[in-house]
Amino acid sequence: MAGEGVRAAVMSAEVKSAGTMPAEAPPADTRSAVATDARLAGDAQRTRLVLDLDRSVEFHAFTLAEPYRVILDLPDVAFALKPESNQLKRGLVSAYRFGVFAPGKARMVLEVTAPVAIDKAFVLDPVDDQPARLVVDLVKTDPDTFARTAAKAAAQRTAPPATPIVPPEIGDARPVVVLDPGHGGIDSGTSGYSAFVEKTLVLETALAVRDLLERSGAYRVVMTRSTDTFVPLGERVRIARAHRADLFLSFHADALARGDGQARGASVYTRSETASDADAAHLAEKENKADLIAGVDLSDESDEVAGILVDLAQRETRNFSALLARSLVGSMKGTVRFHRAPLKSAGFRVLRAHDVPSVLLEVGYMSSKEDLKLLTSPEGRTRIAEKVVEGIDQFFAQKAAGLHAAADPPAGAPR
Repeated sequence: MAGEGVRAAVMSAEVKSAGTMPAEAPPADTRSAVATDARLAGDAQRTRLVLDLDRSVEFHAFTLAEPYRVILDLPDVAFALKPESNQLKRGLVSAYRFGVFAPGKARMVLEVTAPVAIDKAFVLDPVDDQPARLVVDLVKTDPDTFARTAAKAAAQRTAPPATPIVPPEIGDARPVVVLDPGHGGIDSGTSGYSAFVEKTLVLETALAVRDLLERSGAYRVVMTRSTDTFVPLGERVRIARAHRADLFLSFHADALARGDGQARGASVYTRSETASDADAAHLAEKENKADLIAGVDLSDESDEVAGILVDLAQRETRNFSALLARSLVGSMKGTVRFHRAPLKSAGFRVLRAHDVPSVLLEVGYMSSKEDLKLLTSPEGRTRIAEKVVEGIDQFFAQKAAGLHAAADPPAGAPR
């Protein structure tokens, strides 16, 4: 059926329809397309991905390195794949993930075992009882060819839209609190081998904190995300700095792999280039991979601005961050169980704003039945939220009293 019902979309995802166009095009289908199945075929030289959809869609395919990945950007697509699809791997594809990447955009990320080229990429329209099919053929290539192709594709791409910044009303002197639910969209975070995912639990916890803060009327609250959408780490920092945040609080949940023993309890982290312990270093390394997981190109990411003024701001911010961490631990103790070393530090990218006091709160271990029960219970999340708000209140009260100098950084943090 050459040319009949086929849409070609090679790298640029420009869709060309075969056949004669009707005099008047039908109205556009505005509903979300649904992906119902995915499968792989082939070997270590050539591998094909087939994605079944309930209607044809346009898409854009490109590659990224370090590690080698193939990215498929789609319009508003809802994924209803079979559970076993998450374990799909064959030939050149070692793993893949999918989800919301930006408003109105879904993404699939294919991890590949070697440099690849996208040989063919097209969509087959539905025919009779057969669904629409997105087909991507990958072939093994050499690193130099891969690099040239990736660079050419990068020059044609546009970044996802930045989160719009809503300035405060004139005369609103309330402190700005930025709440940052970790992960989201295509990046699910951990699950701890449970039926729950981190991105959902930390979002629900952060929303509970937001509601209490807004109800108090004492703060202007900004969310880095309030829905199941991916937000790059750098964008989270930009949101905090653009709003001139007085406090940045990132929510996460940890998990241990099977066979790694038992651990439970919350921890509060500040940023330090020297991790306070091996567990903190491992966690920071894992959390800092969020952009890679979602298929973000980090090659053009700029370094922090250097200079004496920035260094002075960083020192004061570290002191305030340490005060915030201690305030949270102090308020939450007795209600929330803490890890054996509740105050830690490591090189978290999401905490890198040099002028915003920032901490990362691990609300518990999803691999712990006790912690998971607390995190999945509305009553448990409310208890956590109430104590977090108490900690925030204490932080601003002590900051106003000029007590930040007494707050030493956690062990391992630079002074």
